Amino acid sequence: MTTDIAVLFSGGGRTVLNLLDCIEQGTLDANITLAIASRPECSGIQRLADYGLDIAVARSAEESSSDGDQRVEAWLDGARPDLICLCGYLRLVTIEPWMEHRILNIHPSLLPHYGGKGMFGMRVHNAVIEQGEHETGCTVHFVDEEYDHGPTILQRTCSVNTGDTPQMIANRVFELECEAYPTAIQMVAEQLRV
Repeated sequence: MTTDIAVLFSGGGRTVLNLLDCIEQGTLDANITLAIASRPECSGIQRLADYGLDIAVARSAEESSSDGDQRVEAWLDGARPDLICLCGYLRLVTIEPWMEHRILNIHPSLLPHYGGKGMFGMRVHNAVIEQGEHETGCTVHFVDEEYDHGPTILQRTCSVNTGDTPQMIANRVFELECEAYPTAIQMVAEQLRV
């Protein structure tokens, strides 16, 4: 049985594109029924539209973020997808009872390290280098009412090498994310069917 998923993003849409590729290749048995960009400036809107996705934009440039948050809540409640996948989405989502254990996020560090409000993208990889870590990776977790918090579903790790730049680490971690997120989505979807 194919899993209906909603994807929410705030940036370039690379994570959503990876999920679309996995669906097309048959390694993820899912269908993206709702795609939401947090703001009109998201560079992924055109990229994903070119792929054939209809993109809903949470708010216009003139509206407040809270207006957009309310719109997202209404769209999710109306669609009621099997799973909601945050793909670089930088807003907190209000979790309604029906959403419990149905919202997933992927974060580019080994949580609980280097997570929380404002910790995303290169900020995470810079912190990993600054702290002298020898290992990093990604975490897929269930979403709760805090940024980058909630029960871990799975983690994937890679080494941090002497001389690595934040971009080198970002590239290595994104490769892990491309495998980890579809795997976690499939795992959770199968548990929901039991």
